[in-house]
Amino acid sequence: MALNLTLKVHPVVLFQIVDAYERRNADSHRVIGTLLGSVERGVVEATNCFCVPHKEHADQVEAELSYASDLYELNRRVNANENIVGWWATGNEVTNHSSVIHEYYARECENPIHLTLDTSLQGSRMGLKAYICVPLGVPEGKQGCMFTPINVEVTCYDPEVVGLNLAQKTIGLNKTASLKRQVHPMQDLVQVSEASTKLLTLLDQILVYVEDVLAGKQQPDNAVGRSILDLVYSVPNMTTEQFAQMFNSNVKDLLMVVTLSQLIKTQLQLNEKLTMLSGN
Repeated sequence: MALNLTLKVHPVVLFQIVDAYERRNADSHRVIGTLLGSVERGVVEATNCFCVPHKEHADQVEAELSYASDLYELNRRVNANENIVGWWATGNEVTNHSSVIHEYYARECENPIHLTLDTSLQGSRMGLKAYICVPLGVPEGKQGCMFTPINVEVTCYDPEVVGLNLAQKTIGLNKTASLKRQVHPMQDLVQVSEASTKLLTLLDQILVYVEDVLAGKQQPDNAVGRSILDLVYSVPNMTTEQFAQMFNSNVKDLLMVVTLSQLIKTQLQLNEKLTMLSGN
């Protein structure tokens, strides 16, 4: 049993867990479900999940395992690369029924992960914890298990970062006029401009930090220094003219894609109106 596992959770998993919790039955205090993803070199990456209906009583747990199996098979048809890596539950602690549920997932995959998400927001935070089950006992004696914490991180693909940045803009919106906070995606060029402005701000912060360290105004941090060094090495070695040429070429490609998408959208709208006229 490897204790040095790391669980990397994608935002879509967290959103689906919260959505399942908000849609739960009135008599349900906890929601559980299946974690889907992949395992590679001691890193478990959770990229998807789904809810499994269940009921918890004082002395037993009732879960619709056939529903979970059917839903997993349907998901495999869409994405064959996503396998069962464990299960999730809302709450901030492991309960007495967790070991029973964990036994089922131990039959579905090797070393299943148990993820808990505190939707009650204790401490004003949505606590995220992950565990693996370590067997305990003596040979030929009574056996048991213990849930041991492992490292858990939140990771994102590039498209997910765009979605998260858009969702963050709803934080400052006023809710007095409406209970719904709504934002709309920006045009591609507007996103490029906003990202460039944000990048310049971050670069200015890095320059201020480096200058303060060199001037002795701030104590150096080795972790920050290594991150800055990796950032410098990740930038291609090119002149200003080469960078301008590359940037302009990419902008031209972006403009071409935007133009083609607008033409296709216009053509579809014309076809729709022609179809409506011919039907009349």
